[in-house]
Amino acid sequence: MSITVIKPGLLSTVQDSGRIGYGKFGVSVSGAMDHISHRTANWLVGNHEDEATLELTWSGFTAEFGQDQWVAITGADFSPAIEGVSVPMWRPVFVRKGSRLTFHKPVSGCRAYLAVAGGMDVPEVMGSRSTYLRAGIGGFHGRALQPGDVLDVRAGGFSAPATRLNKGDFFYSVKWSIPAAVFLKDDHQPIIRVIRGNQFDDFDAESRRSLFDQTFQVTSQSDRMGYRLSGSPLRLSTPKEYISEAVTPGTVQVPADGQPIILMADCQTHGGYPKIAQVASVDIPLVAQVPPGGCIRFNEITLQEAEALLIDRSRKLRLLSRMIDIKLKEEYDAAGGSKC
Repeated sequence: MSITVIKPGLLSTVQDSGRIGYGKFGVSVSGAMDHISHRTANWLVGNHEDEATLELTWSGFTAEFGQDQWVAITGADFSPAIEGVSVPMWRPVFVRKGSRLTFHKPVSGCRAYLAVAGGMDVPEVMGSRSTYLRAGIGGFHGRALQPGDVLDVRAGGFSAPATRLNKGDFFYSVKWSIPAAVFLKDDHQPIIRVIRGNQFDDFDAESRRSLFDQTFQVTSQSDRMGYRLSGSPLRLSTPKEYISEAVTPGTVQVPADGQPIILMADCQTHGGYPKIAQVASVDIPLVAQVPPGGCIRFNEITLQEAEALLIDRSRKLRLLSRMIDIKLKEEYDAAGGSKC
């Protein structure tokens, strides 16, 4: 079983939940920028949440399926279509062998996720199939996808005969879907919740106020390593040199030019810039979906509030996973299939 890349789009990579436990060796976590969309896509095709998916940045991606395949598309809406027919997102879709999936006009968001039943069959590197571009490891030969690449698909997940696929149809989609707005709001200027960073008090009073009062724009220099923001510069009360210390996705650093950088999935493991804030874990997927040119605002919360939000989000995701399992069983039982 395989998928052939016809057009890779702006940036398409293989990602899973990340490379955990190697930060002490200077290896980034990497993994899906929007972990909620990634996990949900996997659940929708009967995969474990950690299976490798395709992360598609912006639009222009086209691929051909080498076999009948259950797929799910989540995350950003890039007007996906199979053989010219609009295909719904956030639900299981059965695709006929030889059909081509194309992402067209961007409607909302910045990154879409394509999961296939069984997951992408690429080698594990340090316990993960995620692509770490700067090190050239993981994913498909450690790089972004290119035209002509053939991705193998692992066996597993759910299987079912296409009993509801009419002659001449290229795909069949189930009637139910996941309400994406529960976790990802379609907001052109999301409010990102943060807690104070280790060096928050080293900034002058005007900068501390400005962090929460102004709107920042995401610049075109942003990537999987970090989101560079543009706004009124943030300044230290007194110039200082800092010893490098651990950083993580969501850390908001401020270099000498005063323009903050939100570290993202491929960020370094240590940094010497002052850290004015830390994005709450629940809001990192929101940041990941803001495209260059988009705007964000920051809202301060406490560490205790951030922990409570994360616990509540985890509870909702567990419930969502169980609900999807029930719906999948109903769907495949009705089609005369089974879970592998």
